[in-house]
Amino acid sequence: MTLKTVLLAAAFAALATTATAQKKPVPAPAAAAPAKPAAPTAADWRTPKAEDVLVIDTNKGRIIVEMVPEVAPLWTAQMRALTLEHFYDGQTFFRVIEDFMDQTGDPENRGTGQSSRPNVNAEFQFRRGPETPFVLVADQAVAEVGFIKSLPVTTQSMMLAPMTRDGKISGYGLFCPGVGGAARGEDENSANSQFFLMRANYPRLERRYTAWGRVISGMDVVTAIKVGEPVPDPQDKMERVRLLSDIPEKDRPKIRVIDPAGQWFKAEIARAQALGGANFTACDVNIPVEVK
Repeated sequence: MTLKTVLLAAAFAALATTATAQKKPVPAPAAAAPAKPAAPTAADWRTPKAEDVLVIDTNKGRIIVEMVPEVAPLWTAQMRALTLEHFYDGQTFFRVIEDFMDQTGDPENRGTGQSSRPNVNAEFQFRRGPETPFVLVADQAVAEVGFIKSLPVTTQSMMLAPMTRDGKISGYGLFCPGVGGAARGEDENSANSQFFLMRANYPRLERRYTAWGRVISGMDVVTAIKVGEPVPDPQDKMERVRLLSDIPEKDRPKIRVIDPAGQWFKAEIARAQALGGANFTACDVNIPVEVK
């Protein structure tokens, strides 16, 4: 290659670089992160029903779960009955998978046992009617994403309700972090006493397992439970499980949860949607709780 050729090549390269530099778009200034909503007012809180709240005292700390019978009436009734019998006291978390879930509720502490009560039929989906306390988060035309109390759910569009025999539409719980699920065998109707609490978002479980409630306090405890499949000894355990309604008034923790129908929650939804953009899910929505 001659010196002239080299110089020409260098000149063309310089021109190309200059042209590229001239055409390079100027980046837009970064959008400011949405501000957090102002502090909730008294009207923004709700008090969960005491008979729907599980207080799980473990060797790692306390977990408080709100059951949602509007979504899984059969399973929540089973859990209430077993809890009142003190069935869950002393049972271990025998199967715990990082970035997945904590499983417990087996008197044999290995995944093969159950209570003496009959199995519970699958409640993978539920029926939503006008009376269901559903709060919309995202309207996806044919589907609506929202909350029933503390549980994130997806349902069909309510516009379809007049076309159904019972005037209701189908929905299912979303397996976000903290959501409780009913464990089962291969038979869809084999749920009995074992349950799990989600450590992470896991959509593959949706419409395959019954979602029945959500952790409203103690997610740090859920994620601190010892991991293993099976968990090696010593396994972490539920030392005592009680319904809030069964705890004497003087010892009962005072709990209030942000009401999804309130103004604070609407502002938090807007903030979460702005932060998540196209990747937003109901799992991104924060639900504050106060426990005293």
